Amino acid sequence: MKSNWKRTAILVLVISALAGIADAVAAEKSENAKRLVTGVEDQVAVALTIYNVNLGLVKDQRQATLPAGTFELGFMDVASQIIPASVQVRSLAGPSSLRVLEQRYAYDLLNPQRLLEKYVGKEVKLYTENQYTERDETVTATLLSVDGGPVFKVDEDITFGHPGRILFPKVPDSLASKPTLVWLLENSLTKPQRIEATYLTNAINWRADYVLTLNARDDRADLSGWVTIDNKSGAVYSNATLKLVAGDVNRVRDEQELRTRILAKEAAAPKAAPQFKEEEFFEYHIYTLQRPSTLKNNQTKQISLVTADQVPVKKELVYFGARQYYQSRYVEAVSNQKINVIVELQNKKENNLGIPLPKGVVRVYKQDAEGSLQFVGEDSIDHTPKDEKIRIKMGNAFDVVGGRKQTDWKKLTADTYEAAFEISVRNHKKEDVVVKVVEPIPGAWTMIGSSHDYKKTNAHMAEFMLTVPKDKEVKMTYSVKMRF
Repeated sequence: MKSNWKRTAILVLVISALAGIADAVAAEKSENAKRLVTGVEDQVAVALTIYNVNLGLVKDQRQATLPAGTFELGFMDVASQIIPASVQVRSLAGPSSLRVLEQRYAYDLLNPQRLLEKYVGKEVKLYTENQYTERDETVTATLLSVDGGPVFKVDEDITFGHPGRILFPKVPDSLASKPTLVWLLENSLTKPQRIEATYLTNAINWRADYVLTLNARDDRADLSGWVTIDNKSGAVYSNATLKLVAGDVNRVRDEQELRTRILAKEAAAPKAAPQFKEEEFFEYHIYTLQRPSTLKNNQTKQISLVTADQVPVKKELVYFGARQYYQSRYVEAVSNQKINVIVELQNKKENNLGIPLPKGVVRVYKQDAEGSLQFVGEDSIDHTPKDEKIRIKMGNAFDVVGGRKQTDWKKLTADTYEAAFEISVRNHKKEDVVVKVVEPIPGAWTMIGSSHDYKKTNAHMAEFMLTVPKDKEVKMTYSVKMRF
């Protein structure tokens, strides 16, 4: 019984507070009749540029008729995550006719709890509908506290858990029903005009997600790229002109700010026209959606960015060495070392690509023997200009393993050493494989002898290509002189 009483009391309290807010909002509208306001209903255009650093640039245009002289204008329905210091406002009809004298941002939003808190120590009215007498009863009370529930003083008595509605005389000036910019303006143009507010907002971000589907031979793949937009800025952008900026945009963080999709193809479909137009912008790249789009608050939305079929790819098995093998004569042999699997493709026009690709995650799939698409690995890529390579680390090979041991070590002088190594690669697959062995040799080095050909790919790197037949083991040896 007590539990049911508590639930009923809480429900009554919530209904009471919401009803009080309705009355308070009506009072606020009456107050706003004395002060000019513009809301989303006056919006005629909105443009949104989203940066992949959790930042958005909003250009919000409203139609308004403003009086001449000095007055206050409430610009409602802005993003709750707005950066107030970034706001700019202008008249599109006459830029010199409108001047901002002062600006403030009303972010203390109206809700039941904040309304109650603002009226602590003040008088409110308690309204009750008596079901026995069918009469409405209203008493004046002083709100003493809201900690754990409202506590009232009625005449000389203290009470709580009142079953009726709480009536508030008005919305406090410090509370806003919506996030609002309030400007003190000086205007000289009295005919209807468009005013545009431009501002930055936090908590809106975008990223690129890619799906790469390999063919049976792992030498070609279909690529699809998607833009994923996450809007937590506290605003709705209806039929917005949408632009995305890809690049490493620098931001200054102040103390306040510090507070898969798989597409399986059942049948060949015609290639759709690109939805985004890409162009260079400063030292970044900008992608413009070729149609309006609506972004709702607390919504994640995906839009197709790029599609490319039959992209040539190359799969590599890579066996990486480690620098510690060259620093000491006491290095233990490793008998079962992992070999990386890497898929490489080139972002070239002749490969059906050749456009700047924003950074993101590439998820790779391949059909199994039954024709069912399976996930085989993923990796993140950085911003990739056209004509550059993309290397995707898939994971480690299961049936191809390596081993190494140090066979010799000599200290010739205080800074010169000789070392010899044996590397073995074992292939348990049903076909031959080629394994790239990459050895990071420190210092100034000279190869003394090697059982296999090698390339000096940079000052501290030697690469060997080993062909390993199925169910066989191949060993390679080399010795090197180093000075460091």
